[in-house]
Amino acid sequence: RVGSSCAVALCWLARSAAVRVAGSSGAMAPKAMKGAKAGAKPITKGALAQALADELELKKRDVVAILDNLASVATQEVKKAGKVTIPGVCMVKTRTKPATKAGKREMFGKVVVVKAKPAKTIVKAYCVAALKKVF
Repeated sequence: RVGSSCAVALCWLARSAAVRVAGSSGAMAPKAMKGAKAGAKPITKGALAQALADELELKKRDVVAILDNLASVATQEVKKAGKVTIPGVCMVKTRTKPATKAGKREMFGKVVVVKAKPAKTIVKAYCVAALKKVF
């Protein structure tokens, strides 16, 4: 049985795969959420690999290779099918954002000139229902 901290880390891994699919050049550091405990730090990839290696009685090196392959397989599946689910953790899928027309828009009481933007595909990660029930 994988602990909840491992599940959260796998969701983080899936989101990092989603960032690779989206073609983002720079990775942003995750911000602390409102519900997170003060002082609690998210598990690192190495700590996740060590925890899984201890539970499954494997070498850490093998688990790191599995995690890397999971990320690459998830990336390929999202590119190909537009959706991939890591059972018990999260679902990563793509969505097409429509194009925006150029013009003037009122934002916060001020009229702002907005440039036209083309349609683009964004990648989103959703928590699965089984993980939501834990919290």
